[in-house]
Formats: sequence, structure tokens, C-alpha cells
Amino acid sequence: MGRMHSHGKGLSASALPYRRTVASWLKLTPEDVKEQIYKLSKKGLTPSQIGVILRDSHGVSQVRFITGNKILRILKAKGVAPAIPEDLYCLIKKAVSVRKHLERNRKDKDSKFRLILVESRIHRLARYYKRKQILAPNWKYESNTASAMIA
Repeated sequence: MGRMHSHGKGLSASALPYRRTVASWLKLTPEDVKEQIYKLSKKGLTPSQIGVILRDSHGVSQVRFITGNKILRILKAKGVAPAIPEDLYCLIKKAVSVRKHLERNRKDKDSKFRLILVESRIHRLARYYKRKQILAPNWKYESNTASAMIA
């Protein structure tokens, strides 16, 4: 499938290993991995950042293979999941930074155009999450309150 606001087709992707079993050399138990996830989430890391740290520092290839659940589901079960989904959060963060840039550089027409594209992606994603009942039906993206939402 093509990209939304560019010409790329986006064919490259990471390939998961065929075997879904845990590596024989990994000595972590599912409880250890869950504790590590809770500890990292307390530091304020997003689920994808937690996955990268577990992969690079602890040798956990896929949390799902060890625990049987994904990182976000583990966090939701504990009740410490983020309020808004990570992809929406990143788009809002990007829109806030572009808006801040535009305050300093008024004549930057390209950034103004890119801000429109980012905000249209935010609205589209918010519509999807409302339909899936992940966001509240009355949730609305507003540019003037977005920086408070990020902080």
C-alpha cells in the first residue's frame, strides 16, 4: 500500500523469525519480562521504546513469544497503558513542533503545508480510534491545547 502524503510504496519491513519459540539461551521467565516492562513504563517510556530496550539490552527478540501477550496488552492489564495511542501521540508531538517552528519562521510556506498534512493524519487516525472505541467519542484534537496534551 502506498504512503498517504508522498510517493513511496513502503515495501521494506522487518522480518520476524519463522520459529515462534523462545531462544534456548534466554534465561528470562515471563514474570521477569513483565516486571521489566512495568519498570520501564514507570520511567515514562512508550511500548515501542520498551521493546527496543528489551531487545538490545536483555536479548528478548519478541515479548509476545515469551509472555504470550504484546507489550501494550501487558500494560493495559496492569492499568498503566498510555491515555492516547502511541502513533497518535507521535503525530501530535510532530504537529506541536512544526507549529512552534512556524511561530519563529512565519514565511516558511512548506512547513505550513506539512503541518496541514500532519494534522489531517491526526484527524484521520483519531476518527479510526473513535470508531474502535480506543479514544472517547468526544475526544477532539485542538492545536491550542495540543502542547499541554504532550507535556
